[in-house]
Amino acid sequence: MKPFTLERASDATDAVRRFHGPGGGPRSAYHAGGTTLVDLMQLGVMAPDRLVDILDLRTAHAGVAVDAQGVTIGALATMSEVAAHPEIRARWPAVASALDQAASAQLRNVATLGGNLLQRTRCTYFRDRHSPCNKREPGAGCAAIGGQTRELAVLGTSPHCIANYPGDLAVALVALDATVNILGVDGAERTLPVEALHRAPGDRPDVETMLAPGELITAVSIPDGAWDTSLYLKVRDRASYAFALASAAVAIRFEQGRVADVRIALGGLATRPWRCREAENALRGRSLDASSAEACAALCLKGSEVDEERAFKVELGRRTVLRTLLRAGQS
Repeated sequence: MKPFTLERASDATDAVRRFHGPGGGPRSAYHAGGTTLVDLMQLGVMAPDRLVDILDLRTAHAGVAVDAQGVTIGALATMSEVAAHPEIRARWPAVASALDQAASAQLRNVATLGGNLLQRTRCTYFRDRHSPCNKREPGAGCAAIGGQTRELAVLGTSPHCIANYPGDLAVALVALDATVNILGVDGAERTLPVEALHRAPGDRPDVETMLAPGELITAVSIPDGAWDTSLYLKVRDRASYAFALASAAVAIRFEQGRVADVRIALGGLATRPWRCREAENALRGRSLDASSAEACAALCLKGSEVDEERAFKVELGRRTVLRTLLRAGQS
Protein backbone atom coordinates (compact mmCIF):
# COMPACT_ATOMS: atom_id res chain seq x y z
CA MET A 1 0.00 0.00 0.00
CA LYS A 2 1.30 3.43 -0.93
CA PRO A 3 2.02 5.81 1.99
CA PHE A 4 -0.65 8.46 2.62
CA THR A 5 -1.51 11.18 5.12
CA LEU A 6 -4.54 10.87 7.39
CA GLU A 7 -6.47 13.91 8.59
CA ARG A 8 -9.51 13.96 10.84
CA ALA A 9 -12.33 16.37 10.03
CA SER A 10 -14.31 18.07 12.79
CA ASP A 11 -17.44 18.77 10.74
CA ALA A 12 -18.70 18.53 7.16
CA THR A 13 -17.37 21.91 6.10
CA ASP A 14 -13.96 21.08 7.56
CA ALA A 15 -14.00 17.75 5.69
CA VAL A 16 -14.52 19.46 2.34
CA ARG A 17 -11.81 22.02 3.18
CA ARG A 18 -9.32 19.31 4.07
CA PHE A 19 -10.16 17.32 0.94
CA HIS A 20 -9.08 20.26 -1.22
CA GLY A 21 -6.25 21.46 1.00
CA PRO A 22 -2.61 21.68 -0.14
CA GLY A 23 -1.56 18.43 -1.78
CA GLY A 24 -5.14 17.12 -1.89
CA GLY A 25 -7.89 17.54 -4.43
CA PRO A 26 -8.23 14.64 -6.87
CA ARG A 27 -5.67 12.64 -4.89
CA SER A 28 -7.80 12.76 -1.72
CA ALA A 29 -10.50 10.38 -0.50
CA TYR A 30 -13.01 10.39 2.34
CA HIS A 31 -12.74 7.59 4.88
CA ALA A 32 -15.62 6.42 7.07
CA GLY A 33 -16.17 2.67 7.46
CA GLY A 34 -13.51 1.99 4.84
CA THR A 35 -14.91 -1.44 3.96
CA THR A 36 -14.39 -0.89 0.23
CA LEU A 37 -11.74 1.82 0.21
CA VAL A 38 -9.20 -0.07 2.30
CA ASP A 39 -9.61 -3.18 0.15
CA LEU A 40 -8.90 -1.19 -3.01
CA MET A 41 -5.94 0.56 -1.44
CA GLN A 42 -4.44 -2.78 -0.44
CA LEU A 43 -4.87 -4.00 -4.02
CA GLY A 44 -3.25 -0.83 -5.39
CA VAL A 45 -6.42 0.00 -7.36
CA MET A 46 -6.89 3.20 -5.38
CA ALA A 47 -3.89 5.12 -4.11
CA PRO A 48 -4.94 8.42 -2.51
CA ASP A 49 -2.28 10.72 -1.14
CA ARG A 50 -4.63 11.90 1.62
CA LEU A 51 -7.48 10.31 3.56
CA VAL A 52 -9.93 12.62 5.28
CA ASP A 53 -11.47 10.71 8.17
CA ILE A 54 -15.11 11.77 8.66
CA LEU A 55 -16.19 9.43 11.46
CA ASP A 56 -16.25 12.34 13.96
CA LEU A 57 -19.18 13.68 11.90
CA ARG A 58 -21.41 10.85 13.12
CA THR A 59 -22.92 12.99 15.88
CA ALA A 60 -24.40 15.33 13.27
CA HIS A 61 -24.84 12.92 10.36
CA ALA A 62 -25.88 9.50 11.64
CA GLY A 63 -29.41 10.07 12.89
CA VAL A 64 -32.70 8.68 11.55
CA ALA A 65 -35.48 11.30 11.55
CA VAL A 66 -38.96 10.04 10.62
CA ASP A 67 -42.09 12.13 10.17
CA ALA A 68 -45.29 12.11 8.10
CA GLN A 69 -43.40 13.23 4.99
CA GLY A 70 -40.81 10.46 5.09
CA VAL A 71 -37.40 9.80 6.61
CA THR A 72 -34.01 11.50 6.52
CA ILE A 73 -31.06 9.27 7.35
CA GLY A 74 -27.60 10.61 8.06
CA ALA A 75 -25.03 9.33 5.60
CA LEU A 76 -22.80 8.10 8.44
CA ALA A 77 -25.45 5.84 9.93
CA THR A 78 -24.30 2.26 9.62
CA MET A 79 -26.13 -0.26 7.48
CA SER A 80 -27.07 -2.34 10.53
CA GLU A 81 -28.43 0.68 12.42
CA VAL A 82 -30.73 1.60 9.56
CA ALA A 83 -31.83 -1.97 8.82
CA ALA A 84 -32.83 -2.47 12.48
CA HIS A 85 -34.79 0.79 12.79
CA PRO A 86 -38.45 -0.14 13.48
CA GLU A 87 -39.89 2.67 11.33
CA ILE A 88 -37.69 1.72 8.38
CA ARG A 89 -38.76 -1.92 8.67
CA ALA A 90 -42.43 -0.98 8.90
CA ARG A 91 -42.70 1.81 6.29
CA TRP A 92 -39.86 1.07 3.85
CA PRO A 93 -39.31 -2.72 4.09
CA ALA A 94 -37.46 -2.82 0.76
CA VAL A 95 -34.69 -0.72 2.32
CA ALA A 96 -34.41 -2.92 5.40
CA SER A 97 -34.40 -6.05 3.24
CA ALA A 98 -31.73 -4.69 0.89
CA LEU A 99 -29.50 -3.83 3.85
CA ASP A 100 -30.09 -7.15 5.59
CA GLN A 101 -28.98 -9.04 2.48
CA ALA A 102 -25.84 -6.98 1.84
CA ALA A 103 -22.29 -7.97 2.82
CA SER A 104 -21.92 -9.73 6.19
CA ALA A 105 -23.10 -8.83 9.69
CA GLN A 106 -19.61 -7.64 10.64
CA LEU A 107 -19.36 -5.35 7.62
CA ARG A 108 -22.89 -4.00 8.10
CA ASN A 109 -21.91 -2.94 11.61
CA VAL A 110 -19.15 -0.73 10.18
CA ALA A 111 -20.15 0.29 6.65
CA THR A 112 -22.01 3.59 6.31
CA LEU A 113 -24.96 4.46 4.10
CA GLY A 114 -23.01 7.07 2.15
CA GLY A 115 -20.09 4.73 1.55
CA ASN A 116 -22.41 1.91 0.52
CA LEU A 117 -24.04 4.07 -2.15
CA LEU A 118 -20.62 4.92 -3.58
CA GLN A 119 -19.12 1.42 -3.53
CA ARG A 120 -17.24 0.46 -6.66
CA THR A 121 -17.68 -2.50 -8.97
CA ARG A 122 -16.43 -5.96 -8.11
CA CYS A 123 -15.45 -6.61 -11.72
CA THR A 124 -12.38 -8.86 -11.50
CA TYR A 125 -10.51 -6.87 -14.13
CA PHE A 126 -11.10 -3.55 -12.33
CA ARG A 127 -9.72 -5.03 -9.12
CA ASP A 128 -6.68 -6.51 -10.86
CA ARG A 129 -4.41 -3.54 -11.51
CA HIS A 130 -2.42 -5.59 -14.03
CA SER A 131 -5.44 -5.93 -16.36
CA PRO A 132 -6.44 -3.15 -18.79
CA CYS A 133 -9.44 -1.28 -17.38
CA ASN A 134 -10.97 1.96 -18.63
CA LYS A 135 -12.69 2.48 -15.28
CA ARG A 136 -9.36 2.39 -13.46
CA GLU A 137 -7.21 3.99 -16.19
CA PRO A 138 -9.06 5.86 -18.97
CA GLY A 139 -8.02 4.73 -22.43
CA ALA A 140 -6.37 1.50 -21.24
CA GLY A 141 -9.04 -0.75 -22.74
CA CYS A 142 -11.50 -3.20 -21.19
CA ALA A 143 -10.19 -6.68 -20.43
CA ALA A 144 -13.69 -7.79 -19.43
CA ILE A 145 -14.95 -7.52 -23.00
CA GLY A 146 -14.05 -10.90 -24.45
CA GLY A 147 -13.03 -12.13 -20.99
CA GLN A 148 -14.91 -13.77 -18.14
CA THR A 149 -18.18 -11.89 -17.86
CA ARG A 150 -20.66 -14.07 -15.97
CA GLU A 151 -21.28 -11.54 -13.18
CA LEU A 152 -21.17 -8.38 -15.28
CA ALA A 153 -23.81 -6.05 -16.72
CA VAL A 154 -26.26 -6.63 -19.55
CA LEU A 155 -27.95 -3.20 -19.35
CA GLY A 156 -26.37 0.24 -19.74
CA THR A 157 -23.09 -1.11 -21.08
CA SER A 158 -20.80 0.58 -23.60
CA PRO A 159 -17.91 -0.50 -25.85
CA HIS A 160 -15.64 0.84 -23.09
CA CYS A 161 -17.04 -0.92 -20.01
CA ILE A 162 -19.44 -3.72 -19.00
CA ALA A 163 -18.80 -3.64 -15.24
CA ASN A 164 -21.94 -3.88 -13.14
CA TYR A 165 -22.93 -1.80 -10.13
CA PRO A 166 -22.71 -4.17 -7.13
CA GLY A 167 -24.88 -2.56 -4.46
CA ASP A 168 -28.26 -3.47 -2.99
CA LEU A 169 -29.33 -0.36 -1.08
CA ALA A 170 -29.22 2.01 -4.05
CA VAL A 171 -31.58 -0.27 -5.99
CA ALA A 172 -34.20 -0.08 -3.24
CA LEU A 173 -33.72 3.68 -2.90
CA VAL A 174 -34.23 4.22 -6.64
CA ALA A 175 -37.53 2.33 -6.41
CA LEU A 176 -38.61 4.58 -3.54
CA ASP A 177 -37.78 7.92 -5.22
CA ALA A 178 -35.10 8.65 -2.62
CA THR A 179 -32.72 11.60 -2.80
CA VAL A 180 -29.29 12.38 -1.40
CA ASN A 181 -28.28 15.63 0.27
CA ILE A 182 -24.87 16.83 -0.90
CA LEU A 183 -22.47 19.41 0.52
CA GLY A 184 -20.53 21.13 -2.24
CA VAL A 185 -16.95 22.31 -2.24
CA ASP A 186 -18.20 25.93 -2.01
CA GLY A 187 -20.29 25.15 1.07
CA ALA A 188 -23.55 25.13 -0.87
CA GLU A 189 -25.98 22.27 -0.42
CA ARG A 190 -27.93 20.50 -3.16
CA THR A 191 -30.27 17.56 -3.53
CA LEU A 192 -30.00 14.83 -6.16
CA PRO A 193 -32.27 11.85 -6.85
CA VAL A 194 -30.51 8.57 -6.11
CA GLU A 195 -31.60 7.53 -9.61
CA ALA A 196 -29.39 10.31 -11.02
CA LEU A 197 -26.41 9.77 -8.71
CA HIS A 198 -24.66 7.07 -10.75
CA ARG A 199 -23.58 7.47 -14.37
CA ALA A 200 -23.64 4.98 -17.20
CA PRO A 201 -20.08 4.32 -18.42
CA GLY A 202 -20.34 5.77 -21.93
CA ASP A 203 -16.85 6.69 -23.06
CA ARG A 204 -15.73 7.70 -19.53
CA PRO A 205 -16.21 4.68 -17.25
CA ASP A 206 -13.85 6.26 -14.71
CA VAL A 207 -16.44 8.98 -13.95
CA GLU A 208 -18.90 6.90 -11.94
CA THR A 209 -21.18 9.43 -10.25
CA MET A 210 -22.50 12.96 -10.62
CA LEU A 211 -20.51 14.11 -7.58
CA ALA A 212 -17.78 16.66 -8.17
CA PRO A 213 -14.43 15.87 -6.46
CA GLY A 214 -14.76 16.61 -2.77
CA GLU A 215 -18.55 16.78 -2.66
CA LEU A 216 -19.86 14.97 0.39
CA ILE A 217 -23.13 13.05 0.78
CA THR A 218 -24.55 14.11 4.15
CA ALA A 219 -27.97 12.40 4.19
CA VAL A 220 -30.43 10.19 2.34
CA SER A 221 -34.11 11.18 2.23
CA ILE A 222 -36.99 8.83 1.37
CA PRO A 223 -40.45 10.32 0.83
CA ASP A 224 -43.46 8.60 2.38
CA GLY A 225 -44.85 7.75 -1.06
CA ALA A 226 -48.00 6.14 0.35
CA TRP A 227 -46.94 2.78 -1.07
CA ASP A 228 -49.05 -0.20 -0.10
CA THR A 229 -46.00 -2.42 -0.32
CA SER A 230 -42.30 -2.33 -1.15
CA LEU A 231 -40.09 -5.36 -1.63
CA TYR A 232 -36.47 -6.19 -2.51
CA LEU A 233 -35.50 -9.60 -3.87
CA LYS A 234 -31.90 -10.70 -4.46
CA VAL A 235 -30.67 -13.73 -6.41
CA ARG A 236 -27.06 -14.78 -5.81
CA ASP A 237 -24.78 -17.78 -5.86
CA ARG A 238 -25.00 -18.33 -2.11
CA ALA A 239 -27.28 -17.09 0.64
CA SER A 240 -24.73 -14.93 2.47
CA TYR A 241 -21.92 -12.52 1.65
CA ALA A 242 -22.43 -12.62 -2.11
CA PHE A 243 -23.28 -9.93 -4.62
CA ALA A 244 -26.43 -10.06 -6.72
CA LEU A 245 -26.47 -11.82 -10.05
CA ALA A 246 -29.89 -10.20 -10.35
CA SER A 247 -32.03 -8.21 -7.95
CA ALA A 248 -35.25 -6.23 -8.11
CA ALA A 249 -36.93 -3.64 -5.92
CA VAL A 250 -40.58 -2.69 -6.36
CA ALA A 251 -42.93 -0.23 -4.69
CA ILE A 252 -46.63 -0.42 -5.51
CA ARG A 253 -49.82 1.48 -4.66
CA PHE A 254 -53.17 -0.13 -5.47
CA GLU A 255 -56.56 1.44 -6.06
CA GLN A 256 -59.67 -0.69 -6.51
CA GLY A 257 -57.62 -3.77 -7.20
CA ARG A 258 -55.44 -2.19 -9.88
CA VAL A 259 -51.92 -0.77 -9.90
CA ALA A 260 -52.34 2.96 -9.40
CA ASP A 261 -48.60 3.63 -9.23
CA VAL A 262 -45.44 1.53 -9.30
CA ARG A 263 -41.67 1.82 -9.21
CA ILE A 264 -39.31 -0.93 -10.39
CA ALA A 265 -35.52 -0.96 -10.16
CA LEU A 266 -32.92 -3.61 -11.00
CA GLY A 267 -29.56 -4.50 -9.49
CA GLY A 268 -26.76 -6.87 -10.49
CA LEU A 269 -27.77 -6.57 -14.13
CA ALA A 270 -26.73 -3.05 -15.07
CA THR A 271 -23.84 -0.63 -14.95
CA ARG A 272 -25.80 1.48 -12.43
CA PRO A 273 -29.00 1.04 -10.41
CA TRP A 274 -31.53 0.59 -13.21
CA ARG A 275 -35.01 2.15 -13.27
CA CYS A 276 -37.60 0.36 -15.47
CA ARG A 277 -39.84 3.24 -16.56
CA GLU A 278 -41.29 1.58 -19.66
CA ALA A 279 -42.30 -1.44 -17.60
CA GLU A 280 -43.83 0.79 -14.93
CA ASN A 281 -45.93 2.61 -17.51
CA ALA A 282 -47.15 -0.70 -18.93
CA LEU A 283 -48.29 -1.92 -15.50
CA ARG A 284 -50.12 1.18 -14.29
CA GLY A 285 -53.88 0.82 -14.44
CA ARG A 286 -53.75 -2.98 -14.76
CA SER A 287 -54.46 -5.77 -12.33
CA LEU A 288 -51.27 -7.32 -11.01
CA ASP A 289 -51.47 -10.94 -12.13
CA ALA A 290 -49.19 -13.45 -13.82
CA SER A 291 -49.91 -12.07 -17.29
CA SER A 292 -49.29 -8.40 -16.50
CA ALA A 293 -46.26 -9.23 -14.35
CA GLU A 294 -44.69 -11.33 -17.11
CA ALA A 295 -45.16 -8.56 -19.67
CA CYS A 296 -43.68 -6.04 -17.25
CA ALA A 297 -40.70 -8.27 -16.46
CA ALA A 298 -39.92 -8.73 -20.16
CA LEU A 299 -39.88 -4.96 -20.66
CA CYS A 300 -37.41 -4.55 -17.79
CA LEU A 301 -34.79 -6.55 -19.68
CA LYS A 302 -35.52 -4.98 -23.06
CA GLY A 303 -32.32 -3.82 -24.78
CA SER A 304 -30.02 -6.22 -22.93
CA GLU A 305 -26.63 -6.79 -24.54
CA VAL A 306 -25.01 -10.13 -23.82
CA ASP A 307 -22.33 -12.59 -24.77
CA GLU A 308 -22.38 -16.34 -24.23
CA GLU A 309 -21.46 -16.13 -20.55
CA ARG A 310 -24.00 -13.42 -19.70
CA ALA A 311 -26.94 -14.70 -21.76
CA PHE A 312 -28.47 -16.45 -18.74
CA LYS A 313 -28.78 -13.13 -16.91
CA VAL A 314 -31.58 -11.92 -19.17
CA GLU A 315 -33.83 -14.84 -18.21
CA LEU A 316 -32.66 -14.70 -14.59
CA GLY A 317 -33.45 -10.99 -14.46
CA ARG A 318 -36.86 -11.50 -16.02
CA ARG A 319 -37.75 -14.21 -13.50
CA THR A 320 -36.45 -12.09 -10.63
CA VAL A 321 -38.71 -9.18 -11.57
CA LEU A 322 -41.66 -11.53 -12.10
CA ARG A 323 -41.21 -13.16 -8.70
CA THR A 324 -40.78 -9.79 -6.97
CA LEU A 325 -43.95 -8.37 -8.52
CA LEU A 326 -46.05 -11.42 -7.69
CA ARG A 327 -44.78 -11.52 -4.09
CA ALA A 328 -45.51 -7.82 -3.73
CA GLY A 329 -49.03 -8.41 -5.00
CA GLN A 330 -49.58 -11.00 -2.28
CA SER A 331 -48.27 -8.90 0.60
